[in-house]
Amino acid sequence: MKLPPCYGIIPARYASSRFPGKPLAPILGRPMLWHVHTRARLCPVLTRVVLATDDERIAQACAELDIPAVMTSGSHESGTDRVLEAATILGVPDEAVVVNIQGDEPALEPAMLSALVAPFADETVRVTTLAKEISAERAASPNQVKVAIAKDGRALYFSRATIPFPRDNAQATYFGHIGLYAFRMETLRRFAELGPSPLECREKLEQLRLLEAGIPIRVVLTTFDSCGVDSPEDIQRAERILTEKTDASPSCA
Repeated sequence: MKLPPCYGIIPARYASSRFPGKPLAPILGRPMLWHVHTRARLCPVLTRVVLATDDERIAQACAELDIPAVMTSGSHESGTDRVLEAATILGVPDEAVVVNIQGDEPALEPAMLSALVAPFADETVRVTTLAKEISAERAASPNQVKVAIAKDGRALYFSRATIPFPRDNAQATYFGHIGLYAFRMETLRRFAELGPSPLECREKLEQLRLLEAGIPIRVVLTTFDSCGVDSPEDIQRAERILTEKTDASPSCA
């Protein structure tokens, strides 16, 4: 079956408690948002890639760099809400796919986006995300979100806790969640209409809103990893990855 049109949207806000102005942080002489947009544009299945922001400084930088941008409200509580407003402004049709591309992934691997949207050739798929097998040591950290996956690829649960729990010291395979999402437009709209759910609020994981509402999430396994920039100290690592990047996958060690 043929893929529907796929739109990549990069939410970018200036305000950040840990790293104010992060989208404009220079990396190898260009702002981070330029790297994210450039990497996303290398994905051949995306019809269009647009940045969504509420800040004039970011919008001005986009204009100077010839990056298409959409101005959105400053009241959004999450990047997903900002993505929905941008997709609505763009007139994305209900059955098209909207990809929420994290704005702090300057070394994004385009193949991850291709893998993320591939399941939408099946018209029953509503939402997809990515995961990667990780070590038990990494799984022990609450900062690494884990996902338990059914045999058919559906997400059973996401948690900051170690899942599955290794009772009796049994060996377990752990999958780390990678925060890239793709939605059918109508499901993205439904996500916003639902509002925060109890488990979402407890774990601080918005994807649980979908599972609590009975909306399945298809998990796509990847060998690539997330290389996000969370603080100014991560800039040097991002520059190293981009400088050394070859056809092989980047290391986030």
